[in-house]
Amino acid sequence: RYDENQAAFQQALYEADKPTIKLTTISARDLQEKDIPPAVYVVERLLTAELAMIAAKPKMGKSWMVLDLCLAVSAGLPFLEYQTNQGECLYLALEDTERRLKSRMNKLLQGQRAPEGFYFTTSAHDIENGLIEELEAHVAERPQTKLIVIDTLQKVRPPSIGREGAYAADYKAMTPLKAFADKHTLCILLVHHLRKMGDDGDPFNRISGTNGIMGALDTSIVLDREERAAEDTTFSATGRDIESQDKIIRFDKETCRWKMQGDADWLAEQRARQE
Repeated sequence: RYDENQAAFQQALYEADKPTIKLTTISARDLQEKDIPPAVYVVERLLTAELAMIAAKPKMGKSWMVLDLCLAVSAGLPFLEYQTNQGECLYLALEDTERRLKSRMNKLLQGQRAPEGFYFTTSAHDIENGLIEELEAHVAERPQTKLIVIDTLQKVRPPSIGREGAYAADYKAMTPLKAFADKHTLCILLVHHLRKMGDDGDPFNRISGTNGIMGALDTSIVLDREERAAEDTTFSATGRDIESQDKIIRFDKETCRWKMQGDADWLAEQRARQE
């Protein structure tokens, strides 16, 4: 009986010292009256200062696209006919060399000088072993950073744990990047691949990995075309703070730039009329 009383006493002490855990709530009326700033756009109607992804098949020109995007944002110039809001950029080109980056950048600039506030790196740690600390250090030195491109996601994803479910592993990998983007009010744009197999007509279901990746993103962009040799590429975008859109774009081999052709539905209607 003494042991029972002693155990009960110890349990009572534990319960007394145990911190109170409760939800932090806000009433509907207080939320209605709360002053909350609007979403910050790095690219108007396309990219907010949150976590985003662009996915396409290998060798589709997505690295050319994100390089052009960084140049446009750094200079405050339009990108694919979308207006950008000028800010500094960091491009983690983890599958490239400085030689290739210089060659591509000079082709895009066509003799013009590179804008200020645009930085490259060709090496970085993965998400669980120092990447976030590396990004924190860069943003501390360059607080005007508004866009960070990670090319590709696979290069910074931590190795999966055998007992961990695929969905949980994908969502867990995205969480630190999402938190970092929200904390610093900047856009992290991940470059990723599409699955080889087709889907039910929803291009976003073809993003490689589980729905844990898509669920963590604020904006998703998919580039796809019916045949690799085709000129027209469908540019599909959806997100929490943008309207879903399907555009047609083409890669200009002379300038090495993607160019907007127009709304996919409108172009399809025009071609049907011509036929």
